[in-house]
Amino acid sequence: MNDAFPDALVENYEPLIETLCLPDLKDKHVLAAAIKTNANLIVTNNLKDFPKDYLASFGLSAKNADDFLTDIIDLNHEKSIMAFKDLVLNKKRPPYNEFEVLEILRRNGLKDTANYIHALLYR
Repeated sequence: MNDAFPDALVENYEPLIETLCLPDLKDKHVLAAAIKTNANLIVTNNLKDFPKDYLASFGLSAKNADDFLTDIIDLNHEKSIMAFKDLVLNKKRPPYNEFEVLEILRRNGLKDTANYIHALLYR
């Protein structure tokens, strides 16, 4: 059991796996877990393996991590900036400043997220 996030544990989704049809068979467990939990969104940077029309037939859509995070930031700028500053303050080994963390986000495919945070920090 996941002690850190007990509500994130999905059980009894396995019977659904074999009924699903995705381009990459290794992704079927993700869709099965999303269906089992009545999710409406799958966050993945592997969008090509989650066809839009097929997901829609289950009431689902998919979004990449960068778009998902920018949407979250949009919901509450102040909380997002507080969370980012906490992230920077708690990164101690090695310590990084805000600009270094933003650059790490960019290098890891979160360019729009980093640019959005940067714009909010220095407006």
